[in-house]
Amino acid sequence: VQLQASGGGLVQPGGSLRLSCVASGKFFRIDDMGWYRQSIGKERELIASITRGGGIDYADSVKGRFTISRDNAKNMVYLQMNILKPEDTAVYYCKGGAVVPGRGNLEVWGQGTQVTVSS
Repeated sequence: VQLQASGGGLVQPGGSLRLSCVASGKFFRIDDMGWYRQSIGKERELIASITRGGGIDYADSVKGRFTISRDNAKNMVYLQMNILKPEDTAVYYCKGGAVVPGRGNLEVWGQGTQVTVSS
């Protein structure tokens, strides 16, 4: 099972970006999915999560600016990021809980996509 994140880039403060993450491989389904980020010198932090049924939670630092969503049929999770700030600069990672034949529940990380907010 693999997760592939995309959509990062360079954006000016106040701008927007949309990250996408798609799961591929052999699995029954993807349960909880989330977006994390890690900036230089800091630990990786969870910023948004979504259950398979659509339950959502956000870190206070992104609440009101970021929106997480998912498409279960496409095995994808998205992160719409608005009103971006320089402090949002980080590598963004997606994570999913895959239910895999013969292996049960498996935690899978995407490879990360760089988001840089700068003028």
